Amino acid sequence: MKINSVRIPNINKRKIIESLGKNKRLNNRGLLDYRDMNIELGISKNAEGSARVKIGKTEIIAGVKLSTQEPYPDHEDEGTMSVFMEFSPLCGERYESGPPKIDSIEIARIVDRGIRESGFIDWKALCIKKNEKVWSIMVDIYCINDDGNILDASSMAAIAALQSAYFPRYDEKEEKVKFGEFTKNKLPLTKNIPFQMTFYEIKENLLLDADREEEDISNGRFTITLSQPKNEKIINALQKGGKSAFSSQEINLMIENSEKIYDTYFLKIDNQIKKLIKTKN
Repeated sequence: MKINSVRIPNINKRKIIESLGKNKRLNNRGLLDYRDMNIELGISKNAEGSARVKIGKTEIIAGVKLSTQEPYPDHEDEGTMSVFMEFSPLCGERYESGPPKIDSIEIARIVDRGIRESGFIDWKALCIKKNEKVWSIMVDIYCINDDGNILDASSMAAIAALQSAYFPRYDEKEEKVKFGEFTKNKLPLTKNIPFQMTFYEIKENLLLDADREEEDISNGRFTITLSQPKNEKIINALQKGGKSAFSSQEINLMIENSEKIYDTYFLKIDNQIKKLIKTKN
């Protein structure tokens, strides 16, 4: 649950804006640079897949749990997925315990949409018996420390957890999942791996991966999720947040920059996850 926003001192705000006017940030990053990233897999022994992602001091944990259910009537031979997000009181002084509120729900929906619309999961391969039973994927995201840009860190953690997940054993005779008994069968994932990038606007400046103070003084944000199944990049999802509106020129600029950022960061992150999976096996 998120409580009232914390207002940062005016002197900090002025320093941030003055630095951005020189195309720099207080920590000497470029406007379109991410902070240092770190990914770990296998955080939970009980989850079918789990990951911890750190972007700067922002820390997110995501876990994947698989179960079975009846398919939805309009998708009788396809599996399902639900994404949930929760802020822990450990995140910072602006958070307290309680049920998920609008911030948590919004982040979960943005992450869900990016994964779903990319075609990253082969839904039909999750069908056990048409019209009767399919696999259901539950992705739980927990914020451990909030130093800004929870959105991108949550997406990265969810995707890494999905990539590391293995099916539990399913007893066909009893028609039950044997939780805690893992198979060697991984989730049916495609090469359409989504990569989410969130831009924040401060005055006339557009910057990537805002830290907590930058995010607090931003006028608005714009999230772009890309994938590149073949040779051409595809926009999977777009989401605007905050009070300010973006012009068509600004949106086009963010889309152009997102393609360059994808080329700079996606391969590094994907290779890191693959190495971790290989080491784990």
